[in-house]
Amino acid sequence: MHLVIGLGNPGRRYERTRHNAGFLVVDRLAERVGGRVERKQLGALVDSVRVPEVDDQVVLAKPQGFMNLSGQPAASLRGYYKVRTEDIVVVHDDVDLPFGDVRVKKGGGHGGHNGLRDLQEKLGGGGFVRVRFGVGRPPPGWDTADYVLANFTSDEEARLPELVDEAADTVVLVARLGVDRAMNQVNARPRPAPATGPQAGKAS
Repeated sequence: MHLVIGLGNPGRRYERTRHNAGFLVVDRLAERVGGRVERKQLGALVDSVRVPEVDDQVVLAKPQGFMNLSGQPAASLRGYYKVRTEDIVVVHDDVDLPFGDVRVKKGGGHGGHNGLRDLQEKLGGGGFVRVRFGVGRPPPGWDTADYVLANFTSDEEARLPELVDEAADTVVLVARLGVDRAMNQVNARPRPAPATGPQAGKAS
């Protein structure tokens, strides 16, 4: 069994913000198999689905305690479903990757990401798998917190469906092949060039 946790903030205000990339990917995974991540359980919205490419059950979850409180729902769900930490896949936005870049990582630090920080504290370390959804660095003069809580630009929104699908495909690949083979396959892809210009961080 795999537990796939998308990170984000609850509420309509945050739906299309960069910090909610994890929610978007988890919702897309559910949509593909006719599911909906809306059942309340242990501080999260969840759905238990069967993904055709994956033999085991997949539990999709969106913690609802805001980003910096993501850890306790994740830990509670891990205990309830008896999932190993290494079989938890966390999907999150990442400012250290250019927009359009999707990567797989095993372990590592939180890099200042409050959701990852709380997950590592509550799960007893960073042994989970991470699907990193690149949102790019804020332009000069932007605070990082303001940037990730801003909406995607109109240009980014135009590309968002294909990128969310790519990240969803990556989650399935991790569950199907294991993290090492998935890393070798996904992380070998060429990286997109970072966005430049005054529109790079402007919320639309």
